Amino acid sequence: MTEIGSIERIITPSLEAMGFRVVRVTYGGGARPTLQIMAEPADGTAMTVEHCADISRAVSALLDVEDPIPVAYALEVTSPGIDRPLVTRQDYERFAGYEAKLETSRPHDGRKRFRGKLLGMIGDDVALDVEGQRVAVPLSDVYRAKLLLTDELIQATQRAHQAARDAAVKAADPVA
Repeated sequence: MTEIGSIERIITPSLEAMGFRVVRVTYGGGARPTLQIMAEPADGTAMTVEHCADISRAVSALLDVEDPIPVAYALEVTSPGIDRPLVTRQDYERFAGYEAKLETSRPHDGRKRFRGKLLGMIGDDVALDVEGQRVAVPLSDVYRAKLLLTDELIQATQRAHQAARDAAVKAADPVA
């Protein structure tokens, strides 16, 4: 069994040095398993095909040296997309105010699926407004979570990408 944590420890320092944040690493499949690296630019700009190619080359070189996967596998590098998964505490804080869907590993108040406005973290709990009622789910019980694609999220993403592009242009040419 391949240890995802060891793969993350191998690749994260190099990807951070390249200006990326590792969002999620997954591994699985049948006869030819797939290692999926989900990453995003740390500066908030949009992920490009060139970014994915750069990450793929870097990860391939690192994993060729370390060899943590004993069988043949396919490497897939992806962007988290707008309706991205929520993985870390920071994700729940960063995307507070947006609609999200959570699935838990065990029932809370008789249910395992929640959909509502993300309120952030309260201690070790993910807080949601579900139909006007505040719900707190222990982060340790969240099996899967993602943002829901809404007009508000699309507009905010476009604004953030434009601001990051503007900042990059200004940094490249401070006279402009």
